[in-house]
Amino acid sequence: MHATARYSRAQRALHWISLLLVVLAYLSIEFRGEFERGSALRAAVVQTHFWAGLLVWLLVWPRLWLRAKLGVPPITPAPGRLTALGASAVHVALYAFLLAQPLLGLVTAAADGKELLIPFTSIALPIQALGGLADVETLEELHETVGNVFYFVIGLHAVAAILHHALRGDDTLRRML
Repeated sequence: MHATARYSRAQRALHWISLLLVVLAYLSIEFRGEFERGSALRAAVVQTHFWAGLLVWLLVWPRLWLRAKLGVPPITPAPGRLTALGASAVHVALYAFLLAQPLLGLVTAAADGKELLIPFTSIALPIQALGGLADVETLEELHETVGNVFYFVIGLHAVAAILHHALRGDDTLRRML
């Protein structure tokens, strides 16, 4: 058994924290309907969605910096050229989503007149200036559609890592553990 070259501890931590935040954003918005409109619990769930998305966006910057600085550990045994190209395309898509989706959500919230409150306060961040950029219904539909595509790409990424591990026997998955 060979030693696996792994992503740095910081890269791995940021990856898994980002995943947890994406899951939190998804679950919070999916379950907001369980709470009565106008209730404090529903407002808290919506704010959780907003902040989880914003934190994902904030964490993508150190992730990109570390990736540029440290690179990507090699996969052993090396995949074929087409597989490597597909993996690169999925990673580009993931980073594009991590950058674009939270900003799209922020603009959507602003257009809908929603506030982004600093947690545990009634102080709102000044996002309202973004509100006039587009029609709220169009933005909501776009944010939802992009989110659904994002979940598909995340699923593809996870399934590929598992298949690499189970079928190819390479260290694709172990590099991030």
